[in-house]
Amino acid sequence: MITIEMLTRIPKVELHDHLDGSLRPATIVELAKEFSLELPAKDPDSLASWLHRGAGRKNLALYLEGFEYTCGVMRTKEAIERIALETIEDLSAEGVVYAELRFAPILLVREGLDLETIVEAALRGLEAGKQATGTAYGLILCAMRNMAPELSLEAAELAVAFRNQGVVGFDLAGDESGHPPKRHQDAFQYIRNKNFNITIHAGEAFGPESIWQALQVCGAHRIGHGTRLVEDMVIHGARIEKMGSLAAYVKDRRIPLECCLSSNIQTGAASDFASHPFHVLYRNDFRVCLCTDNRLMSDTSLTKEYGLAAEHYGLGLRDFERLSINAMKSAFIPYDERVRIIYDVIKPRFARIRDESNPYD
Repeated sequence: MITIEMLTRIPKVELHDHLDGSLRPATIVELAKEFSLELPAKDPDSLASWLHRGAGRKNLALYLEGFEYTCGVMRTKEAIERIALETIEDLSAEGVVYAELRFAPILLVREGLDLETIVEAALRGLEAGKQATGTAYGLILCAMRNMAPELSLEAAELAVAFRNQGVVGFDLAGDESGHPPKRHQDAFQYIRNKNFNITIHAGEAFGPESIWQALQVCGAHRIGHGTRLVEDMVIHGARIEKMGSLAAYVKDRRIPLECCLSSNIQTGAASDFASHPFHVLYRNDFRVCLCTDNRLMSDTSLTKEYGLAAEHYGLGLRDFERLSINAMKSAFIPYDERVRIIYDVIKPRFARIRDESNPYD
């Protein structure tokens, strides 16, 4: 049996976690008072309930509404640094050994905060968290697909400028509908010219065409979500009977898919856990990993996401080891560091858990 205690201890790797979607409710309330900001609820529990309720409306645009309040309290470098530090603390407490956090600095620009100051503050907080807990990190900078392509290019240049200080990649986030990634091709070409890393939100609110553009036009190395890739397959039960050229390309090239179970149900990308494609993708040897997306908005954690996979798809300890290694192989840090974490951290910890519990399944 896989227990909650065991799930918490499992050495996990997080590749898709939005910094501005994973704040502590108590921190939001405290900072809102400091900045005289009006919140939809005044105490942490009520605020958390309000944000969780907003996430269950089966619509990505509605799901994103809560970011008005999380971004609203990230209005000083001290606040950003604190939130980044607390994020690493919270991840470490549930067994995450490496995490790639992402956010869009452009959403936090205001008087007294420019793009460079925002990124520097986030990196200071993440580094302080690493020093305190041992959990390693990388920071991914997001451009917003509904904003001008010129701003995306600026974000790409910012990411490359901080590549030796903890920024590991570039992302395009936001509502896919009506905002194809190819509009931001200049930003992606800049990243590619600089030999840097790309992940793109695709196949969440729009179909396989969004994934195709992310890969073939924009040069993505990973896909955020990718839920609707199954529309390029013929599936019977958990078996894929036929794949189109896109699905075959993703599988054969080992393109990592950052799967977010709870978030996908809440935004309507999948109708329920039974129909979520993660199980099909995993059982048919796609390079998938489990992620949280927005821990606060979705009322989740990586431990909870692993628990959902155990409950709904029958995954066991060896499956979770495979998922952690999949994620670590797919991380944007240098190869030697990925190998070190796999062989010095992930594999030994899983071996200890197996020796202690012997839950061969």
